[in-house]
Order: sequence, then C-alpha cells, then structure tokens
Amino acid sequence: MGKLTPMSISKELGRRILSLRYEDLPESAVNSAKMAILDTLGVTLAGAREEAPRIVGRTLGVESNIGPCLVLGSSRRTTNLDAALVNGTAAHVLDFDDCSNTLGGHPSVPILPALLALAEEVHAGGRDFLLAYIVGFETEARIARGVNFHHYQKGWHPTATLGTFGAAAACARLLNLSADHVGTALALSVSMAAGVKANFGTMTKSFHVGQCSRNGLFAALLARDGFSAHPKAFEHKHGFLNVFNGAGTFDVEKILDHWADPLDIVEPGVAIKQYPCCGSTHPAIDAMIEIVRAHHVDPGQVSEISAQIHARRLEHTNRPDPQSALEAKFSLQYCVARALMHGKVVLEHFEGNAFQDPDARRITRRVRAAPYTDREFDPTNHFAGQVVVTSVDGRSYSASVESALGRTSRTPLPPDKLTTKFENCAMRVLSREQVTLLHESIQKLEQVQSIRQLTDLMMVPETNPRQAAC
Repeated sequence: MGKLTPMSISKELGRRILSLRYEDLPESAVNSAKMAILDTLGVTLAGAREEAPRIVGRTLGVESNIGPCLVLGSSRRTTNLDAALVNGTAAHVLDFDDCSNTLGGHPSVPILPALLALAEEVHAGGRDFLLAYIVGFETEARIARGVNFHHYQKGWHPTATLGTFGAAAACARLLNLSADHVGTALALSVSMAAGVKANFGTMTKSFHVGQCSRNGLFAALLARDGFSAHPKAFEHKHGFLNVFNGAGTFDVEKILDHWADPLDIVEPGVAIKQYPCCGSTHPAIDAMIEIVRAHHVDPGQVSEISAQIHARRLEHTNRPDPQSALEAKFSLQYCVARALMHGKVVLEHFEGNAFQDPDARRITRRVRAAPYTDREFDPTNHFAGQVVVTSVDGRSYSASVESALGRTSRTPLPPDKLTTKFENCAMRVLSREQVTLLHESIQKLEQVQSIRQLTDLMMVPETNPRQAAC
C-alpha cells in the first residue's frame, strides 16, 4: 500500500521537519500546544511522587546533583537522558495525560520530558520550544497515519513505539540539525522503538514513555555528533514498516503527503483527559455520569450495568476483577462503578488500596462489559460508548456518547475544566503561588526567554533528597 519514495522516508521527514517555522504556525496550533504543555506538566508533577518514577530515579542514582536538568517536583538536577527517563515515567504513571486519535496513544508525554531536559541544557526560549513540540507532535502523528490501526491492533504500544520518533524529531528541531542529521535521528529511533500492550496495567507502561522520551533525545544527540544509521531504516525489508507492521499493512503516502496541512495538533487535535484512567474507558464513564446526573440513581438499588465500548478498546479494559491500582485504571468495570457511586472519577479512586473498597468491588461485579455492535454506532468510530443501568425494581436508564468530552478539537475540554485539572494535579507538589506563576508563564510561553524560567517554578525544596527518589 502506497508507493515507496526514491529518497528515504527518514530524509523526506527530515526535510519536512525543518520546513516548519514558528512564523508559519496558525494561532490554533500554538494555543493547542500551550494547552497540551500545561496539561502534561500538571500530570507529570502529580505523578512525580508515585512509586514507578521513584524506583527509576533510585536505580539511576538521580538523588545526586550531577547535571543541569531538573527532576520535576524536586530540587535535584541530573543528566539530560536521566531527566527524560524519570520525568517521562512520571508523566504517564497516572494515565491522566493527553491522547491523540491519530496516534492511538498519548502524544505529549514522549516529547515533552525529552524536550524540557534538552531546552534546559541549551537554554532554549519559549518560541523554539513551542515549535519543536509541534514538530514532534506532527512527526509521530504522520507516521501513525501510515501504520495505524494495524500497528495498534498487533499489540504495539503506539505511545512508545511512535512516540520515540516524536521525541527525536522535536529534539532534533530544537538542536537545529540539518535535514540529513534529522533523518539519521529518526533512522536511529527505528532501532530504539519498543513497547507492547501486554504490559498495560503495570509500572512498565509508564516506563515505556520514559524510555521512548530518553531514546528520542539520545537519537538526536547521537545524530548531532555524527553517529550513523541506515537511511532507509523505515522502508527496508527488515526495517520499521515491514518488521513492526508487515507487508500490506502500511501506507507510505499517508506518512508523507499533506504534511502539516492541517497540523494534526489542530485537526483532530489534542484529547485532554477528564479522568485519570485509560482513555478507552472514558466514553462509558461519560455515559454513566450522564445517567447519574439525570436520574440520581442509588447505587444500592442497581441490579446490573451494561457497559459497551468498541471491541478494539475493550481488549485491554475488560478487567472485571482488578488486582492493583494500576489494573483498576484499565478496568472498564471498576471505572464505571466509580462513576455510578460518585458521579465522577478522580485520582483518589486509584490511590493506595482504593480499588479494594468493598462498595466499589460490589458494584464492579455488577458491570457487564461488551463490545457495541455496528448497528448502534458508526463502525469507523471507535471512541463511542453506551451504558444501561437496570435497577432492582426493573427500571432501566441508558445513555450513549459518540466520543468523550475533550476527545477532539471539535469538542474541546472547556478552559475552566483544564485549569481546574492542572491546579489539582500541580498542587499535589507545588505551592499555590508556584502553580499560579507556572500557569501564567505557559499562557505566554512564546515570550519566555529561557525554559529555565519554567523549570525553576517546578522546583520543590527537599530536606531529604533521597527520600523523594526512593
């Protein structure tokens, strides 16, 4: 499918990556980028004290101040690669970060930890940072157009496999590498892309992101310093497209054609999560909350709940008996139960042993998960959901959504909801004053002279640095 270009795909992408200039960016792209950066930094700060990034930090030894790059939510600085790895793991550990319909995953978390570390090191300004982020987003999204959704269905975790290219492109652009060197960074990334969906529901899923963020930065730095890679690492018979996808399951034209026309960050745009759990559960959560608000259903009077989402989404969320907080994030049954009980789904529902709450487990057992049929929704829409609640006296309540709120630029999350989410996340680590100043700085990011102005606002004094890393 699709013709192979005489010039290598990696070099063609390199040319396109360098062709974008800040002056050419539409205002909608810059605004979407600011929104995504604000959201990502918030969830990264909230995730910074979770066990997974602590273990990664302890294993790496980042409690020592041995570099220029901040471990977010701490006072420690480390090397650029280690900062990308730890902050990348923290960014995704809560599964509260943004999504992309094109990517079939999370677009910002592979890019921003790497870009933030590099920008600190080279003292980059806000305009260059914004451009590099948008370039990285476009790169991973365009490659995704060529390989999805076979790539996703085959079992790869696109956030990690395709996100590696986004991180490499963003960092290469910030370094202002030549087109050939950008192409080399992408070709190098082919051999550094990894992540399988079997590890969803464990710490390894967030480690995927830390690893791909680090690898993308590493690839850009190696390319800058003269490292070599096969120029046709994408299209070679033993290259990315044939090995990760397979013959007949990719389309090169979709990768290269209509570059940035429109930018993917504009259409379909960034999907900002309302709930700190797998995005595949969100349509059903929205539907359940609609039922609760409309009918004031008493959870104790519910006999059965039917929750339906697309079969592709149900594959990794059909978990009727989650055995950990991380598994609960991927349990459609548990998330729908919490939505019924509280009319909302929040971070506290996935902390500690909350997943073992007797009332929550009792309701979870009453949820029957199933794929919806093509008769109920457009078969090309895999972001819809439907919930039917049956009470003990036989009454039935139902609601359905075509897609969760915030899923595309056509149904964006309202600014006040985004601000509330950011503040709730960031204030788990920072003071109110820091959160306010950080929010204001991101709103005028193009005027920021050095990214250090942002990272300085995300420092937290520690009486015992090792305690935060462990």
